[in-house]
Amino acid sequence: MEDNNGMVHSKLWIEEQIEDFMGMRYRVDNVLFSGKSEFQTVDVVETRGHGKMLLNDGLVMLTERDEFVYHDMITHVPLFTHPKPKRVLVIGGGDGGTAREVLRHNEVEFCKMVEIDKMVVDACVAHIPQTAACLTQGDARFELVIDDAVKYVAETKEKYDVIIVDSTDPIGPAQPLFGPKFYNDVFSCLNEDGLVVSQGESPFYNQDMQESMYKVLGQFFPIVTSYNFTNLTYPGGYWSFTFASKKYHPIRDKDEQRVTSSELEFNYYNNDIHNACFVLPQFMRKNLDRYKKDNHAH
Repeated sequence: MEDNNGMVHSKLWIEEQIEDFMGMRYRVDNVLFSGKSEFQTVDVVETRGHGKMLLNDGLVMLTERDEFVYHDMITHVPLFTHPKPKRVLVIGGGDGGTAREVLRHNEVEFCKMVEIDKMVVDACVAHIPQTAACLTQGDARFELVIDDAVKYVAETKEKYDVIIVDSTDPIGPAQPLFGPKFYNDVFSCLNEDGLVVSQGESPFYNQDMQESMYKVLGQFFPIVTSYNFTNLTYPGGYWSFTFASKKYHPIRDKDEQRVTSSELEFNYYNNDIHNACFVLPQFMRKNLDRYKKDNHAH
């Protein structure tokens, strides 16, 4: 049985369908929120094995059980690569998990988050404080803006050291966040030594999208690569981020002492993970090395 939001229910189970060949099922104890914004459907459910879960258009965005993996990797990798990440822009990230991790870095002086869908923010603030509590805690360094990030980066005169594109898949409201116009504007928003990390899709199911991202980023940035992580709930369990930088290489220019001496406690990220996540499996190298850019190559 399918509800108005496109989620498939079978008694107390929901199923996320991946194209037309695969599905992932979760036992649900309670539906906490279900709504439809002008951009997408938004659901928050209480699951049996993964805690609270956010779904946008029927696709799992996060669960309480494994959200720390994604949020550790999308934030700490770029913030420990850039030596002085004072100004950070988060694009998307309506659940609040990315902003939460950014704000744990004391050297961050200002973090702006631009999220297009207020319903996602409100639903997560109400039902998933594990990630969203930071959005309402009144940190003086933090500013939340409900707006179209494509429009924001095209028009703003503000500059950032690190931009984190915490987007959904390239459908619906997130589609423009994968194109050359957007990344041209992102490049302009970054300081001369700035860098950007973006949600990079599945190496198995989205090879075409990963190649497209390399081509787009390579038009603007001298350093372009990917890094990987695993979690419980993204299709295939193996997922990527793209990394593009004007100056700093994520391995050679990282100050290991800064990581190992940090007083921050991590659940997934550590210095060895940072180094290892950029080691790509051979099938990814075959697909992406021809597009990879590295102006520090020996």
